[in-house]
Amino acid sequence: MKFQPDQLAGTNVITRHDPGEIWVGNTPFVGSLLVPWKGAVLTWRPAGPEALSEADFEAVLALKPELVIFGSGPRLKFVSPALTRCLIDRRIGVETMDTAAACRTYNVLATEGRSVVAALLLPPTDAAMPARAGTEG
Repeated sequence: MKFQPDQLAGTNVITRHDPGEIWVGNTPFVGSLLVPWKGAVLTWRPAGPEALSEADFEAVLALKPELVIFGSGPRLKFVSPALTRCLIDRRIGVETMDTAAACRTYNVLATEGRSVVAALLLPPTDAAMPARAGTEG
C-alpha cells in the first residue's frame, strides 16, 4: 500500500530535515531558505526570528505564492503581523509553525499542486545545540 502522494513533475519536495540542514530532493542546504513549489531553492538572509525584517517577507512576494508556510526554527515562535503585512495585504495566506512541521506541511501542499512557498529558518548548527550548563569538568 502506498502512503505518499504522487510527486508532480518539477515540484520541489523536502526529503529530509536535520538540526543543521534541510534536503530538497537530493540536495542538502545549510541555513535558512525559501523553497518554492517549483523553481530554484533560494537562500534566505535571517538566521532566526529575531533577525526578521519586512524586507525578508518582501523577498517571498517575488515567488508569487498563494500560501506561505513559515518555519520559525526549532520551536514555534509567532512573528509580528507587521512583518507579514506585505503578504496579508495581497491576500496571501501565512501559516506559522516550527520548521520541522513546516517542512511536512509544505510537502503535502506542494504535492497537491498548490502554489506554496516554505520560508524556513534554520539557525547555524552551533546555535541549534546550545552548551549545557554544569557539564564542564
